[in-house]
Amino acid sequence: MTNTHSTDEYFLKQAIALARSGMHAGKGGPFGCVIVKDGRIVGQGSNEVTITQDPTAHAEVVAIRNACQQLGHFQLDGCTLYTSCEPCPMCLGAIYWARPDRIVYAAADVDAAEAGFDDRFIYDELEKKHTERRIPMKQLLRDEARQVFAEWHEKGDKTLY
Repeated sequence: MTNTHSTDEYFLKQAIALARSGMHAGKGGPFGCVIVKDGRIVGQGSNEVTITQDPTAHAEVVAIRNACQQLGHFQLDGCTLYTSCEPCPMCLGAIYWARPDRIVYAAADVDAAEAGFDDRFIYDELEKKHTERRIPMKQLLRDEARQVFAEWHEKGDKTLY
């Protein structure tokens, strides 16, 4: 594995293998993810939505949690995230918060949609005003919540992320 292309393919095949094994084990949908730092896997996961009854247990989220625990840090600096499918909006958000150096994916979102995993409606919902979304949103107590942010701003011993 001397070049990036062959290295990417190697680790992407690991993510695809996790997708297949997790699916056949009944953990959840056909999705897998590995996170690599300095040429070694530091985190991995397959979709565990149905086995854990957790709608957020997508492969990328499971792998991020695993990698952060292994690395002892809440960010993935210096890491590459390999995932068997283009990340959904939730996973993409989690990936951006975790801040890996890059993402390599195999199947496209349209491939997932053809298999029954269509997240296009979430992207569409994000474009709408809060009042027009499928799940109604109501804002209350903004000033009280903003006070907590003001306290955070003044807190001297906070850990920034």
